[in-house]
Amino acid sequence: MATDLGELLVPYMPTVRVPRTGDRVFKSECTFSFDTPESEGGLYVCMNTFLGFGREHVERHYRKTGQSVYMHLKRHVKEKATGAAGGAIPRRRNGKVFLDLELNRDFNGEDYEYEDEAKLVIFPDHFEIPLPNIEELPALVTIACDAVLNASSAYKKQEPESWEEEIQVSRHARSLRQLDNGVRIPPSGWKCQKCEMRENLWLNLTDGAVLCGKWFFDGSGGNGHALEHYRETNHPLAVKLDTITPDGADVYSFEEEEAVLDPHISEHLAHFGIDMVQMQKRTENGHHTDNSSRLRASEWEVIQESGMKLKAVFGSGYTGIKNLGNSCYLSTVMQVLFNIPDFQRMYVGNLQRIFDYSPLDPSQDFATQMAKLGHGLLSGQYSKPPMKSELIEQVMKEEHKVLNGHQQKGVSPRMLKSLVSRGHPEFSSNRQQDAHEFLLHIINLVERNSAGSENPSDVFRFLVEERIQCCQSRRVRYTQRVDYCIQLPAPIEAATNREELLAYEAKLKDAEENMQAPPEPVKARIPFTACLQAFTEPDNVPDFWSSALQAKSAGVKTSRFASFPEYLILQVKKFTFGVDWVPKKLDLVIDVPDFLDLSRMRATGLQAGEEELPDLMPPIVLPEDTRDNSMGSLDSPEIDEAAVMQLAEMGFPLEACRKAVYYTGNMGPEMAFNWIIAHMEEPDFAEPLTLPSMIDPGPSTSDSPMGATPLGNSPPEESISILTSMGFPRTHSIQALKATNNNLERALDWIFTHPELEESDALSDMADTEPNDNAFSNANSHSDSTLSPDRDTSGPRVKDGPGRYELFAFISHMGASTMNGHYVCHIKKEGRWVIYNDHKVCLSERPPKDLGYVYFYHRLSSC
Repeated sequence: MATDLGELLVPYMPTVRVPRTGDRVFKSECTFSFDTPESEGGLYVCMNTFLGFGREHVERHYRKTGQSVYMHLKRHVKEKATGAAGGAIPRRRNGKVFLDLELNRDFNGEDYEYEDEAKLVIFPDHFEIPLPNIEELPALVTIACDAVLNASSAYKKQEPESWEEEIQVSRHARSLRQLDNGVRIPPSGWKCQKCEMRENLWLNLTDGAVLCGKWFFDGSGGNGHALEHYRETNHPLAVKLDTITPDGADVYSFEEEEAVLDPHISEHLAHFGIDMVQMQKRTENGHHTDNSSRLRASEWEVIQESGMKLKAVFGSGYTGIKNLGNSCYLSTVMQVLFNIPDFQRMYVGNLQRIFDYSPLDPSQDFATQMAKLGHGLLSGQYSKPPMKSELIEQVMKEEHKVLNGHQQKGVSPRMLKSLVSRGHPEFSSNRQQDAHEFLLHIINLVERNSAGSENPSDVFRFLVEERIQCCQSRRVRYTQRVDYCIQLPAPIEAATNREELLAYEAKLKDAEENMQAPPEPVKARIPFTACLQAFTEPDNVPDFWSSALQAKSAGVKTSRFASFPEYLILQVKKFTFGVDWVPKKLDLVIDVPDFLDLSRMRATGLQAGEEELPDLMPPIVLPEDTRDNSMGSLDSPEIDEAAVMQLAEMGFPLEACRKAVYYTGNMGPEMAFNWIIAHMEEPDFAEPLTLPSMIDPGPSTSDSPMGATPLGNSPPEESISILTSMGFPRTHSIQALKATNNNLERALDWIFTHPELEESDALSDMADTEPNDNAFSNANSHSDSTLSPDRDTSGPRVKDGPGRYELFAFISHMGASTMNGHYVCHIKKEGRWVIYNDHKVCLSERPPKDLGYVYFYHRLSSC
């Protein structure tokens, strides 16, 4: 028999591999479905790629790759036999478990036992070889089988415990030198000291500099000024500003090039006026806990409808999602998205095509993993009601109180979470995150992965018209930008129970002074109309430069809808920082309506009697120490020679390195390296640096005052080079910069929302030397739902229509901060509200619409 098995396996021996260090073995879940070894058909693991496949998907992999040898894994879950006294018969617990898989927590370990079974299966004849079979199998096959059986599952290392173990204490934490320069950091209003970035900001713990982080693959991040500052000063540690809580903060070591722990973070932050000790006291003893905890307890009960006898629902569209540990933010967002027809059509309607054309590693393909989750939620395969016999059995065991939740296991989003969070500093962790930020992150990924095909996120996209007025000259400028969400302010001053709030604050103060129990908490009741009014009110524009005055001036900005989306996302701005740096959630309720008419908020464009601001940009101000050099030696541009040598040491031609550093604006070797990768196939790659025209400004004209730049001119070459170094076409980069007044950050967003532009469109736009401020004006004159590219191929894709909406879903948050707590969502399906609370899906008795955080409206059809 041993000879027969050896001969049988000989043709397949070259395809059998032993897992090496770094190989991931997917033996806990199918890459196309949520089948596991506990599923009826078990799981098949390819002995070459170590990918896992359910019974209905393994044939596809065999046909596509020709791989014939698979290990079939099957886990049998059995109820323990009971003795005469009714108790389980004592036996060695889970004695036949040999797969390195988690035990299913849906089954009580005291009442159930597990048996694992493994065998080799050879396709296409399905010849089976039971394992272990050491004596009869070739040595290589035996070693490979043992390695697969003993390997950890692919995502086991992502558990929260192991995440904490990965972060080490920085070697600089104890001896960190802090400058006594008088810097004090306010609790809000931060921006990068070298650019206008207001997100992804890092506080250097040595000198208090607030600077932006690096640019990430998803378009978020910054311009790398924090890293640049480290290279200039060697100040090693920085803390991310929006992560500071009483429990700690995210600290990064530039010198160690990794996230680190700082045991002395409290003292280091106190040096800059951030008192974490006081934050902790407030959270434990004062206003924050005794009253907020009571508010939160009530909030948790109301939002989760804890006091209600909720009826579980099963079937298509009623499948829950397992919580991986602080992953409820992902679950709620995905539940809402897959209740939108466009997402259903894109990923579930095209399921077979997506699966058939998936890459060799489907676990790393965005469309495949979105289709997998969508099918899992909508197919009903993983949300089946209990059998009648099971109901009777549960009643006999007097466990009917937990029957509704017992059969709802949900699907695990582990594979999708690993993919969409890769490379992102926040979502790749196992900490709680902001559901709204994750929603925008997913929309961004959908945009990037839908180039040349149907884009379901089109339903959220709309145009915002921004009107900026110079307060001194009274002249105006109209611009339009793409957006996906409206952030509604929550004006506490507009609360209808203001007197009650003032009385509560007075009673609370008296209770704290007299060491008495706090009064019953009171939430602010804010009308929804007040939130809309606050959104439409003029905002001051920081650092506004008036082209009419050729100087900085006071400016105000108002925003209106230039188009209305098919699906409208409203986020209530509930989270803020107190003056004492305590992150807090505003305790309020808003009477959010079921029906919404925003028609009066449609943009009107330039009005009669209004005078536009001149199309001029602010003058470029050079630092004092470089101004003389730049004016005196135009033929020798400033180049960071250290960065050049660092690239040259990698083996790239010296002249190519010089060009890379120059065209990326001396922003460091990392950005220059990206430029090299993008341009190394060009014929003049290694040619010496030559500037297209050696900066001959010529005489100034009356139309262009000294130092000001007409907006119609070509964008700065440095900005173009930065975008092209990221892999974007030059014409597309120029068009993006022109459309965004040469704002690099907005240009990146513009590129991601215009992936479908043809070369001819770009060239046509380049031929137009005047900026087209009215590129989106046609969107305002159509009441029917229309896709913009059909009218104007140079504009973004928007589906304009009436501004009348109906509420169909909302996501609610429980807890004091987005960095902790829990999310659930309510969705209106078939005329009834349903609550999705992780794996539990039930009919809602009293949907708490006034406590939501993110609201979703769908457009009502025209009458």
